[in-house]
Amino acid sequence: MVTKSPRGEFAARVLRRKRKKQRWADVEYRRRMLRLREKYDPLEGAPQASAIVLEKVGIEARKPTGALRKAVRVKIKKNGKIVTAFVPYDGGLLFIDEHDEVIIERIGGSQGRSMGDMPAVA
Repeated sequence: MVTKSPRGEFAARVLRRKRKKQRWADVEYRRRMLRLREKYDPLEGAPQASAIVLEKVGIEARKPTGALRKAVRVKIKKNGKIVTAFVPYDGGLLFIDEHDEVIIERIGGSQGRSMGDMPAVA
């Protein structure tokens, strides 16, 4: 029987080194080790962040809905990044004015993508 992997009493170190090298072929492992999610995430891995409201915006939802979703453009305090944040609930935008301090949380929907039917909204 011919194998590429060493077998035998003193093969453990070689096998461990080979396995470690092969793990980098796995996309999830590579993204986790290089901390790519934290690097592109405006909150930098934090669950919540404080921000200042710059303007109120209405974002049109994707097909087939066509509704105007209420959102705000905010500037995150800790790093100065500007993101669009969705305002939840009926009439939620009435309680927010420009230059207010708000707390934003949970960037994106599943797997860090945009939320629901709103393109480019955190």
